[in-house]
Amino acid sequence: MAITPLGGNDESSDIVAEINITPLTDIFLVLLIIFMITSSAMIESGGKVNLPKAVATQSESRGTTVTVTPKHEIFVDQKPVKEENLEKTLQDALSARADKTVILRGDKDVLLGDTVKVMSIIKRAGASEIAIAAETERKAR
Repeated sequence: MAITPLGGNDESSDIVAEINITPLTDIFLVLLIIFMITSSAMIESGGKVNLPKAVATQSESRGTTVTVTPKHEIFVDQKPVKEENLEKTLQDALSARADKTVILRGDKDVLLGDTVKVMSIIKRAGASEIAIAAETERKAR
């Protein structure tokens, strides 16, 4: 009978190395949740606008988004565009999609003349429909 010292270098002694991955999965799940929340909060179609309020609204399928700000900035799918390049940019964006719907997001302080001008450019670019984005008006109780 051979006696081997504790922790000896005998070939029959096995080193048991085990990694507990439970804390690692917890960290990954927390990071995943944080990433999902921040990425959904970052989805903004161009410049910041205060949408006008409407009594009845309806959801529209995702289309090409045109945003007009009170500072006369125009964004097409979150990319800034000058007014003289708007028609060409819209034609390129609409040709890449099967759905030719354009969603117009305009601040409530944008003048009607500017909105009509942008809408006519959208129509000339080949949009089949123009949907105007608005917030649902909450009724006072």
